[in-house]
Amino acid sequence: MGNYFVYIVTNPRRTTLYIGVTNDLEYRLEQHFENRGKKKTFAGRYYCYQLLYWEWFDSPGHAIEREKELKSWSRKKKEALIESVNARWDFLNRSVWRF
Repeated sequence: MGNYFVYIVTNPRRTTLYIGVTNDLEYRLEQHFENRGKKKTFAGRYYCYQLLYWEWFDSPGHAIEREKELKSWSRKKKEALIESVNARWDFLNRSVWRF
């Protein structure tokens, strides 16, 4: 058993979506923030560091399976998922920070 997360982040203008999986959501968001503007990663290149959506899993296999599923969805379907829990597309980073 553990803590695994599938998450969706976006850029400040909310035009690009990035889906990832991690076992430490807070730390991963910090990494995305630190990498903003860096061309070597997709999330960095497009300034994707603002959390819009996340799901928790107790198994890494289930989290990876879900990540793959979400990545295969159309943009419209991803938007509907986000809006089902975050209708205004608020940035949720502070909701997962431990301080």
